Amino acid sequence: MKEERYFYTPDVASGVLPDEEAQHAVRVLRLTAGSEVMLMDGQGTFFRAHLTDVGKRACAFAVDETLPQERAWAGRLHLGIAPTKNADRMEWMVEKAVEIGVDEITFLDCAFSERHHLNLQRLERIVVSAMKQSRKAWKTVLNPLVRFDDFLKKTTEQQRFICHCYEGERPMLSRQLAKGTSALTLIGPEGDFSLQEVKAAEAAGFEGVSLDRSRLRTETAGLVAVMMMHQANEL
Repeated sequence: MKEERYFYTPDVASGVLPDEEAQHAVRVLRLTAGSEVMLMDGQGTFFRAHLTDVGKRACAFAVDETLPQERAWAGRLHLGIAPTKNADRMEWMVEKAVEIGVDEITFLDCAFSERHHLNLQRLERIVVSAMKQSRKAWKTVLNPLVRFDDFLKKTTEQQRFICHCYEGERPMLSRQLAKGTSALTLIGPEGDFSLQEVKAAEAAGFEGVSLDRSRLRTETAGLVAVMMMHQANEL
């Protein structure tokens, strides 16, 4: 069976592949005029197409069939997470979170954060690659780093959770999630959220929850949270 080649093409009406996708098609895959391809617009639609003109830096195409996709999960899933000091760990987490399925990721600048800058362009490329690899019809929204306090003021999700390691009884996130709602889960930096941040989040309507009996690394906690939200909303 011939493997279908997927290309992220947010502007299908343009009739040409984005530059980076075109270079991959020409230089890596060695595609030629007439080659069949699958396009994804990141907004819920796939397109069966064929290349009509292949140059060294540009590829034109014609759409043969439009294929609207169905949602793979209910609700809207949002992860807020403080970047790790090691950038590789955060890149790995983003890649796997997209493969599992999450609608939105926001990076948080917290009191105990050790990283205050991100290469968002590189992370966007990782999102696109993971989206194509896992055949996701909707592209995960990636938001730039935002101060924790400022982010709290903007949250509107129906269910809001904050994971932390301070003493006290906290229910498991998996038991609190309601299917079909918009859900936001916050994960702190390696040093956890500050106590003031936890109190501010709770005052803003967030519920303190736990992910596991063990302490998890930031990137592991982020992935576990995404998995729990995704499983609770499976269709």
